Amino acid sequence: MEFGAVMEPSPGYTAPLAAEIEALGFDILLCPDTQNLSPDPIGQLSLASQTTTTLTLGTGVTNPITRDAAVMACALGTLDIESGGRAICGIGRGDSSAAHIGVRSSTTTELRRYIESFRAYVNGEEVERNGKRSKLRWLEGQAARSIAIDVACTGPITIEMAADVADRITFAVGSAPERIAWAMAVAEDRLLKTGRSRDSIQIGAYVNIICDPDEQNAINLGRMISGMVAHFAGMKNASLDHLPNQLKKVAGQLQEGYDMQKHAQDGGSHLSLINDEFVDWFSICGPPEKCIARLQVLVDLGLQHVYQLGGSPIAHPHGERQRGMVEQAGFFARDVIPYFRKQ
Repeated sequence: MEFGAVMEPSPGYTAPLAAEIEALGFDILLCPDTQNLSPDPIGQLSLASQTTTTLTLGTGVTNPITRDAAVMACALGTLDIESGGRAICGIGRGDSSAAHIGVRSSTTTELRRYIESFRAYVNGEEVERNGKRSKLRWLEGQAARSIAIDVACTGPITIEMAADVADRITFAVGSAPERIAWAMAVAEDRLLKTGRSRDSIQIGAYVNIICDPDEQNAINLGRMISGMVAHFAGMKNASLDHLPNQLKKVAGQLQEGYDMQKHAQDGGSHLSLINDEFVDWFSICGPPEKCIARLQVLVDLGLQHVYQLGGSPIAHPHGERQRGMVEQAGFFARDVIPYFRKQ
């Protein structure tokens, strides 16, 4: 069982906080790639590679819209060498990164093509680009890179595509057992249909989890994350037919009422739609024993890795918010992760 932490990169903070995340017992650090909301992740992850020794480092997530496949392959190939082979490419269709420059997210077909090009680039192969045979020439003479491609998935079409081409699938569907069970069924049905071995792919989830002795405080801290992930299910023009009733209503309201200017931040106007009952259903918020019991259900459904989407008691400034998030994650790391390490 692998445990990862999702933390926005922040100059002067990422490298020392990465060392703390590693010391807490996390296996993976993922940094979002959303240029208008957080600093650039790649340079910060390279700095983090110098303060850590075992932590896998990557994007959580990048996208095909703002990062050309050759540019991202070059960046993560560089990080992989700098870190001694610890880079991972977390990728999705794009949401906030595209919205903040007034363009649409990628289609699932575009994401698939991007993944295929990225993999070819990091493997040192030529890629046909606009009539040009394109290749990362600087990789010649280097040992072949093997950078895992980890696709963030919310809807059934993207889950099925990821089951075809990804090394890892990570659901972003909330933390309610019925949501994880549904997503797992979609992925496993696709593997059976295509004949791909279940052992050839690792499946996990972004889990909205706030561990805190004070359950109400945990729920309050989990409200922003619950709203953000619920929004992924209700992105513009997305079908809501497959959603359970608890989520369908909220997702429908968020399709038109999501405050993108406050994406992944507290204070968004849409958070008035996210009540305590919904947070408690859609996320895991509470003391360690509750977190263990709720997470055990998800692990029993077959999850092989969990990326913690946590909260911070500090809203601003940006770097101190990340420090607060890591300190809050300490409850989860010290009181919950060891339970699953013993299994």
